[in-house]
Amino acid sequence: MTDLIITIALCVLVAVVYAVAALIQARHGHMTVRSLLSVPIWWLAQLLNVVGAGLHVLSLNFGPLSLIQPLGVLTLVIAVPLTAAAAHRRVTRLEATGMACTVVGLAGLTMLITTGGRSDTLTGPELTGLLVATTVLVGLLSAKGLSRGASPLWEAVGGGLAFAVCSALCQTVVRNIDTQGVDVLLELPSLLTVLAIVAFAVAATVLTQRSYRQGLGAPLAVTNLVNPASATALGVVFLGEELATSHVEVAIALACATIAAYGVTQLARARDVEAPAPRPVPIESAD
Repeated sequence: MTDLIITIALCVLVAVVYAVAALIQARHGHMTVRSLLSVPIWWLAQLLNVVGAGLHVLSLNFGPLSLIQPLGVLTLVIAVPLTAAAAHRRVTRLEATGMACTVVGLAGLTMLITTGGRSDTLTGPELTGLLVATTVLVGLLSAKGLSRGASPLWEAVGGGLAFAVCSALCQTVVRNIDTQGVDVLLELPSLLTVLAIVAFAVAATVLTQRSYRQGLGAPLAVTNLVNPASATALGVVFLGEELATSHVEVAIALACATIAAYGVTQLARARDVEAPAPRPVPIESAD
């Protein structure tokens, strides 16, 4: 029970840190990544992302990946109202509906996920296959997002996938250190894993930054959907985590996923709805 409390507390703190970082990134979403390199506050967002990642890695030592990743939905709960407050406006009805549906859907999925035992680590062949497959998928999603007229949500999907794989790799490193000591980091497989974590973290940062070019809500929601879904799949397939779900629970999970997907579409609609232009103030001519 103590580990569960620590895990949830760390996840809440991570959500706050990531929400503030996402708000900063979204406010500069119209700029290219290259031009952002000279913006000091953007680097503050990256520092917050690093702090959040560190806390996230710490949480992996107290709970399973398939529990921790879905709690990332808290970032959306914090970020959408924070974005509205920063713009000195209220959360719109579409934003509120989209956020509520996304949160309810993901919360339902989280409640249905129960895991048994501690997570395993990636073996050599599993690590190689995961790195190759992720590189190809993220590359394709990035290319699709760069095509003319493409939705930024393609890049949000790629970012969410890259973040999920980072978490799986971090879980492996944490478990190896826990069982074999810090000296394991000097071994070649561990060094390659750390390099892969850095590479995918950079890719995820770039993709999510580009996905914010038309607004924060929908891309952040997509990332928060793809991230836990991918992490849960990785946890079950590669890390030995078990999902205790009956046929009824699977049906409920599909319903929750549908609700969450509807929430994302509402957030996308909220992004596309333009605020009414202010009425011009008549200018009186001087006689």
